[in-house]
This record gives sequence, C-alpha cells and structure tokens, in this order.
Amino acid sequence: MLQIPFVSLDRDRDRPLIRLQFTHFAVATVSLPLIGFIGCVATSLISHFNDSTYTHCQVPNYLPSISAAISLTPERYVWRFCIGLHSAPRFLLAFAYFSFYRGKFVRLPELLLTGLTLLASLSENVGLLLLTYVSSTETYSLHKNGFIVFIGSSILHMVCTCRLWQVIKRSGFEERKSFRYKWRIFLFNIFFCVCAGYFFRRHNKYCEPGIYTLFAFSEYLVVLSNMAFHMTAYWDFGNKEVMVAMPPEGKRF
Repeated sequence: MLQIPFVSLDRDRDRPLIRLQFTHFAVATVSLPLIGFIGCVATSLISHFNDSTYTHCQVPNYLPSISAAISLTPERYVWRFCIGLHSAPRFLLAFAYFSFYRGKFVRLPELLLTGLTLLASLSENVGLLLLTYVSSTETYSLHKNGFIVFIGSSILHMVCTCRLWQVIKRSGFEERKSFRYKWRIFLFNIFFCVCAGYFFRRHNKYCEPGIYTLFAFSEYLVVLSNMAFHMTAYWDFGNKEVMVAMPPEGKRF
C-alpha cells in the first residue's frame, strides 16, 4: 500500500482520512495539466489569435507556442492553477517511485541510478513550476531557464526510468508492458524535441511562413508525450492505494 506520509502505520489503530485507488490518483494528477493545456491553447486561438500567434518575423502563423498561450489573460491563471494543484502529487509520485525502486534493487549501479532518477523528477517539477509562474512576457530569461531545466530534466528522467525498467521488466508481464510503453513514449518525445528545436531555429533564421506553426505543434507533442510517460504510473502502481491517515493520540509528534 502506498501511504502518505511515508511512515509506518498501524492498520488496526491508525484512522484513514482519505483512501484512494492509485489509478484514480494517477488519472487525476495527469488530467490537471492536460485540461490546463487544452484550455489555454483553445482560449488563445479563439480569443487572442493575433496576439498569441504573433512572432518577431511577422509571417503567417496558425498555432500559438505554449509559452505564448500561457502568458495571456485569463490563460495564465488557468495554467497556473492547474500546474500548482498538480505539483504536490507529482512530488509525492517522485518519492513513491524512489521507494519502489529501492525495494527492487540491491546492486550499487541501479541504486545510484534510482537516486539520479529522483533528482531528475524533482528538478523537472521545479522547472515546470518556474516556467509556469514566470511567464515569457514578465522575465524572459527566468522563463527560458525554467523551460531548459524542465526539458533537460524530463529527458534525463525518461532515460533513467527506461534503464531501470529494462531490469525490472524481467519479473513479469505487466513490467514488460510498462517498459515497452515507456520506451516508445521516450523515443516519440525525443523525436519531437529534435523537430521542435529544428523548426524553432529555422524560423528564427529564415522567417518562413508556417514554420513556427510546425514548431508549436511539435512542442505540443513533446508536452503531451511527457504527460503520457508519467501516466504509465497507472500500470506501475495499479493495485496500490494512496492513504492519508491520522495517527492515534499516542503516536502524534
């Protein structure tokens, strides 16, 4: 059972305040940024098309970048609400995986990789919070650095996770299934990261019509595949529960 906080609980004496299937927990956590993402992009296209699709090249563009979509009002507040609300479960999930991996491995290389995976996951979440709460129209350098931290940590987290699950997959069918999905999503994510970088560079160099749209679309797929990668926790902890419990009077400290 996955428990909050991560302390030993006496099942007969501790009183659960909240008990939730991990599958529901995973869906709710990933749904928040997904709803925020779709809502911000749709609102930008409908209400702020010219502002959100404008670039310094002043060539035709049909999709806003994510940075542009979340920097306008009210989109920025929708995005900040969704990301802020989902950040605490993301931190919890990082430590849940850390505890899970420590129970799976005994060799030093995997244990060190487990620690690196935890750091990458925490850094990814911090980068996401930074680029969310500091918009590109407010302090561009901080927003840019937050984006770099988010993308770099995300890729590192995926690489480390895929390596760990390459070992774990030997133990059963569900583990092999989880590894296959993780590996495919990781390759998909890397491919569109490269595409986004290429289209962004080409747009800034040549100012061709529609290229920034291809960049924005590639960026969407990078973010959506990142969400899908985290959604694989649905299989990894499918039979677990998240529980918030109140210890009895004698255990409080």
